[in-house]
Order: sequence, then C-alpha cells, then structure tokens
Amino acid sequence: MKHPFPIAFALLACAACPTFPEQAVAAPAAELYRWTHGNSARALDQMAEIFGETELKPGQYLWVDDISPVGDTRVIIDLLMQMAFVYRDDLLIGAASISTGKDGTPTPLGFWSILEKQRFYRSRKYDNAPMPFMQRIDEYGIALHGGDNPGYPASHGCIRLPTKFAERLFTLTDIGSEVVIEG
Repeated sequence: MKHPFPIAFALLACAACPTFPEQAVAAPAAELYRWTHGNSARALDQMAEIFGETELKPGQYLWVDDISPVGDTRVIIDLLMQMAFVYRDDLLIGAASISTGKDGTPTPLGFWSILEKQRFYRSRKYDNAPMPFMQRIDEYGIALHGGDNPGYPASHGCIRLPTKFAERLFTLTDIGSEVVIEG
C-alpha cells in the first residue's frame, strides 16, 4: 500500500499544530508537519512492505525476528502518527505505537542521539515515576522508555514505548545512536 505522503518533502510548516483525539492517529497529510525530512513517510511504506501493516493499535508493536548482529541502529519518531520506527543500518526492523508529550510538555523535534542508557530508572521530576529501559536524548531528561501507551500524546515530553519494544530497542542501541523526531 502506498503511503499518502510525497516522499520528496523537506521542511514543512502549518498554520496551527494539529490536535490529537483520544485514540491512535491515522497517517496525517504532509502539510500538517511542522518539521520533517520524510523519514516517517518512507518508514510507513517500508512497514507496509515488510509487515503488511500501516496502522498499529495503542501498545502494539512489530519486530523482525532475524536481525543482523552488526550495524548502526537509528530510531525515527513520528509525533503526528504517534509511531516509532527502528532501523538497523537501512533496514526497518521494528515499529511501535507510542505516546509523546502532551500540550504544555511537548516532545522536541529534530536530530538527537542517545546520551545515557539505564535498564531501570526513576524520574527525578515526576513523582519518582518508573522509566524502564530509559534512553535519554537531551540534558533536560527527555528519553525513550517503556510505559503507558494510550496511542496519543500523554507524557511530559518523553517518548513512551510499549515495554517489550523498549526492552528490545535497548539491546540494539549504543550511546550516540541517532534518534530523529518529526512532527
């Protein structure tokens, strides 16, 4: 199935940022993105080719069983679709529904890298909340980690992943692994 985004779009802007319903978000039109390099559109096309799926329910994830033991791991986060895509070199190996920052505590857009990893961590800012398989991407505490995944923005800026997905991702990334957040 061909994704509705044009592949060759770069930075795009919208007059107002989209709102999210209390459920998983279908693929948005390209003009709704505030910032993108087209990674999400390509990933969604590859997800359809590899897994035969273009949408995931809250808490659902897909994972390739046979992954190369070598290669660079890269994570693409799509704030509008509330999905994460994981690559080993240029091969899509996983996809998951996610929950990112809600109004007032947004998840930052841009190019990031893993700065710190801890198998089990607790938030210093938010009531000692558990953050299993935490992978921090900025100096303020924004991280990828396992947690509640309703399929819409509900976090304080972190990227909440299905916990089993977060565990698998944790084993593949290194300090310095690339994280691209589009939306």
